[in-house]
Amino acid sequence: MTGGLFFMRLSKITIAGFKSFADTTEFVFDAPIIGIVGPNGCGKSNVVDAIKWVLGERSAKSLRGEAMLDVIFAGSAVRKPLGAATVTLTFDNPVTNKSASDPSDRRFLSVDTDEVGVTRRLYRDGRSEYLINGNKVRLKDIRELFLDTGIGTNAYSIIEQGRVAAMLQANPSERRGILEEAAGVARFKTRRKEAERKLERTEVNLVRVREQDRQSPSRKSA
Repeated sequence: MTGGLFFMRLSKITIAGFKSFADTTEFVFDAPIIGIVGPNGCGKSNVVDAIKWVLGERSAKSLRGEAMLDVIFAGSAVRKPLGAATVTLTFDNPVTNKSASDPSDRRFLSVDTDEVGVTRRLYRDGRSEYLINGNKVRLKDIRELFLDTGIGTNAYSIIEQGRVAAMLQANPSERRGILEEAAGVARFKTRRKEAERKLERTEVNLVRVREQDRQSPSRKSA
């Protein structure tokens, strides 16, 4: 996840109210290879859960919980439960194509800033917020931001226990999906599907308009 010198890299994680992190906690990744160590129960797995959560994980089971609200700090003997959980992932976003005419194509991520902060917030009443650099967006926007980067809920940037075996046992279609993500074509396939859906809706609307036009003369004569 931390990447190399000239590529997008995860530079910081800011966690507040997420699982065992009641207070705002920052993890700064200032080296190519980072290790998070500590005794059992200190919250190492919760850091990984926080990353998955921001990237769009919607399965509470995958985050080791019964319901999504379980990610909000539930309280302790000395602390009251909190009303919200917030996690921000900050990525370095270097310029990869200085000659690009479209600013969104200049950098690894399609946001023309040196750093990109991606935030997810969940309130105890069930409301959710997603933000990119402080601006409210949709979950869909975050998923599109990370398409073809190797990062995301369906990517293999996070290799958990048993994931390698699952890759080896994957069927041909699943393996093709892995290769397409690595080759950088997933973004184009997604856009093509969206274009096809828009075309289908347009055709349906045209049929409806033509039908109305055919019925208009009979209405006027009546």
